[in-house]
Amino acid sequence: MGAGRELQISLDGLREKNLMQLKKLNTALFPVRYNDKYYADALASGEFTKLAYYSDICAGSIACRLEKKESGAVRIYIMTLGVLAAYRGIGIGSKLVNHVLDLCSKQNISEVYLHVQTNNEDAINFYKKFGFEITETIQNYYTNISPPDCYVLTKHITETQPKK
Repeated sequence: MGAGRELQISLDGLREKNLMQLKKLNTALFPVRYNDKYYADALASGEFTKLAYYSDICAGSIACRLEKKESGAVRIYIMTLGVLAAYRGIGIGSKLVNHVLDLCSKQNISEVYLHVQTNNEDAINFYKKFGFEITETIQNYYTNISPPDCYVLTKHITETQPKK
């Protein structure tokens, strides 16, 4: 990756005024429609949900939900991470994941997890680069896509993450 390209990727927080950008990205990227609760959770997550811009074009996003565990500790659930096909492979997804992992380190959040369709090898390999591990398989997790099964990928964070 060329050093100059990184400068063209910028992240912006999610707000009511740019929420439609996330809705449009999700429509283009994912085979499911997200409900109002998804968008409310994304807005409520503060810095954990970001839109990614490449030369001022909204090309990707990460949307997270903060969850309280029984112990009282907070963990992060990555609801969605997506980058438009034309912009993949230039570091946008990595910048988004690193942003969330860095925030977790700074806020002493020790766990991040997500669901990935079992046949989505690109996504599985992508997350493994960041230290995520398959911790569970859920049969029939998805209702309208095939295969309907998913893996739960989890990363336990102990200290500040090295940059990938």
